[in-house]
Amino acid sequence: MAQQTVDTPAYDASSIQVLEGLSAVRRRPGMYIGSTDARGLNHLVYEVVDNSIDEVLAGACSEIEVTLHPDGSCSVRDNGRGIPVENHPKYNRPALEIVMTILHAGSKFDRSTYKVSGGLHGVGVHVVNALSEWFEVRVRRNGHEYFQRYEHGAPVAPLETVGSADDTGTDIRFKPDGTVLETIAFDRETIGRRLKELSFLNPGVTIRFVDERSDFHETFHHGGGISEFVADLNQASNVLFQPPIYLHAKRDTTDIEVSLQYNDGYNETSLAFVNNINTVDGGTHVIGFRAALTRTLNDYARERGFIKGDREGLTGEDVREGLTSVLSVKVLEPQFEGQTKAKLGNSEVKGQVESAVNEKLAEYVEEHPSVATTLIAKAVQAAQAREAARKARELTRRKGLLEGGGLPGKLADCHSRDPAECELFLVEGDSAGGTAKQGRDREFQAILPLRGKILNVEKARLDKMLQNDAIRALITAIGIGIGDEQDVSRLRYHKIILMTDADVDGSHIRTLLLTLFYRKMPQLITDGRVYIAQAPLYRLQKGQRVSYAYSDEERDKQLAELGGPKGVTIQRYKGLGEMNAEQLAETTMRPGARTLLRVTIEDASRANELCQILMGEEVEPRRLYIQDHAVEVTNLDI
Repeated sequence: MAQQTVDTPAYDASSIQVLEGLSAVRRRPGMYIGSTDARGLNHLVYEVVDNSIDEVLAGACSEIEVTLHPDGSCSVRDNGRGIPVENHPKYNRPALEIVMTILHAGSKFDRSTYKVSGGLHGVGVHVVNALSEWFEVRVRRNGHEYFQRYEHGAPVAPLETVGSADDTGTDIRFKPDGTVLETIAFDRETIGRRLKELSFLNPGVTIRFVDERSDFHETFHHGGGISEFVADLNQASNVLFQPPIYLHAKRDTTDIEVSLQYNDGYNETSLAFVNNINTVDGGTHVIGFRAALTRTLNDYARERGFIKGDREGLTGEDVREGLTSVLSVKVLEPQFEGQTKAKLGNSEVKGQVESAVNEKLAEYVEEHPSVATTLIAKAVQAAQAREAARKARELTRRKGLLEGGGLPGKLADCHSRDPAECELFLVEGDSAGGTAKQGRDREFQAILPLRGKILNVEKARLDKMLQNDAIRALITAIGIGIGDEQDVSRLRYHKIILMTDADVDGSHIRTLLLTLFYRKMPQLITDGRVYIAQAPLYRLQKGQRVSYAYSDEERDKQLAELGGPKGVTIQRYKGLGEMNAEQLAETTMRPGARTLLRVTIEDASRANELCQILMGEEVEPRRLYIQDHAVEVTNLDI
C-alpha cells in the first residue's frame, strides 16, 4: 500500500515546550483557580487570606484586614510573623521572592513551621502574583519594613528595606490582570460571606472587611466559634432546642469539632471543613460523623425503649432530618482528592471522627435527657414517614410510574440513549410543552411539561412529596432517585433545563424546582447538570429583518440600530406559549443559538439560608428579606 504524503508540521525536540516560572499559570489559569470568571477572581482573595489564616492556626495572628480599593486592587494585611525575607541558602535569593515566584515553594511542607495548614500544594500566593497586573508585598519583621513589587508575576526591582517597624506582619496588595481573567470586579457579598465563615471557624481572629468602592465596613469576630455558625445557619428556622450541641475531642494529631442543632423542618444542612477548607464533596470525616450520629442515637433509643424488640432501627436519613451541623477537623497531613480540595481522602480520619463523636455525643445525651428525647422523637417521626414513603414508592412502581416500570406518560423522550448528549427540558404548562415538543430536536431533546406549581419540598416530608404527581414524574424521568437511595450513575440526561415564563409565576415555579434539586438531588447542581433557559422578551421585525431581545436594554439597542421604532413591529412575549415552535427552537432550545445559565452553588450556607427564608414556614424573615432587597428587583410583574 502506497503511503499518502500529507503536509503536517514537524514533530521533534523543538516541539516540546517548557513553561518556566509562573508562565504555566498564566497560560492555564483555570487549572490553578478553577475558572477565569468571577469565581476564580474571588478565589485569588481567598488564597491570600488563607495564608493569614494559616498564621492564625499557628497561634501567630489575631487580626486580618481585607480591603477592596477603587482602582480594582485588593489588599490583605495581617499581624502574623511576616514572610521570611532572609536569603535562601540554596537559591541565594530572598525567601520572600522565592515564595512569590516559584511554584511549589512554601513553608507548608515543613511541619515544624505550620502544624496545620490549608495550603498544602504550594501554589497559593504564587498564583495570585502570576495572575496580577501588579502585586506588592510589604513585610514587617526583625524591626524593619521590607517591600517588593512584581508585574505579571516577575519582580521589577530587588527586595528593599523601606523603614522600621514596631510590629510584625504581612501586607499584600494586588490588581488582577484583565488580560487573563474574564472579570476583574470583585464581588463584595461573596468575599464577605467567606470572611464571615472563616471568623466562625477561627474564633480567636478578628477580620475587618472594607470596600472603599462604596464606603462599606464590616467586622467579623465570633468567639462562639462553630456553635455560633450553626445558630446563624438556623436563624430563619424554628429550632427544637437551645443552644446548639458542641462537641470537641482530639484523636492522635487530629482535632475534631462538631456543633449540631435540629429544627422542625425536613431537610439537612451540614457543612464540613478540613483545615478551614469547605469540603463540599464530603469525605472520610463526614462518613465518620454520620456513622457516629446514627449509631449513638440508635443506641440511646433502644436503651430508653423508643425502639422496641426487633423493630428496625433508625437510618442515617432518619436521624439527619431537620439537622443543621458544622464539622470542623484539623488534620496534620490531609489528603484531598484533586487541587480543588473538595473531598477528604484520609482513611484514618473516618475512625477518629466516628470514635470522638460517638463518645462525646453519648455523654451529651446522657447528661441532657430532655434534648435527647426531642431528637429521638424527631427521628422516629422521620422513620414513620420514611416507611410511608417506601409504601408510596412500591405502590407507584406497581402502577408502572416509577423506576423499572416505565416513564411518565407526559414525557416526550428523545431517541438517543447516551446520557452525555441528552437534554431534558422541564417546561411550564401543557401549552408551552406542546410547542416545545414541536420545536425540539427529537434525537437528543426530551420534554416534560409541568402542570401548575409543584410542591414546596422545603415544607414537606418525603412521604408527602412522593404523593405529588409532578414530582414523581420528574424523579422518574431524571432516573437517579432521591435520598440515600440516590444513584447518579442512573442519570438519564446530562443537561436538565428549566424553561419557564419570564413572569412572577414562572419565577416561582423555577424557584420551587431549584429548591427540589438543592434539597433532594444536590449532586445534580454540584456536578453542573442544571440549567436555566433564557427565553426572549421581545421580537422585533422591520421588513424582512427579525431579531430578538432578552431585556429592555437589548430592545432599545436594537431599535437604535434599526433607526428608531418607526416601521418596527415589536411583540412582547408574556409566556413561552406565545411563540410558535420555530421561534422557541431558534431562540431558546437550539444549541448554538440559545443562551443557558448553569446553576451553581458558590456558598452552601447562603443557599441554605435563602431556601429557609424564601421557601420555609417562617413569614417574618421572608418579609424582612423582601424589604431589604426590594430595590434590587429588575423585572417586576404587576
